[in-house]
Amino acid sequence: MFENVNLGFFFFLLSFGLIYLVSLALWVWMLADCFRKETDEGNTRLIWIIVIVFTYIIGAFLYYLMRRPKRIQELGR
Repeated sequence: MFENVNLGFFFFLLSFGLIYLVSLALWVWMLADCFRKETDEGNTRLIWIIVIVFTYIIGAFLYYLMRRPKRIQELGR
């Protein structure tokens, strides 16, 4: 059945599948982190959740690199 399938194409699909799963895990982790630990002062939580949901992995990276360290430094959580 798979005699004609190129092995390189299979590894290509496998690698993109793994990248997708890792990015999905990061997205869910950052969304949950923001939802549980972000303060509701000044609608910060709502704004970050909107950014993370609508920009997917870019928003998750932005939250992880910019806001999360600042929140941990300010609130200790």
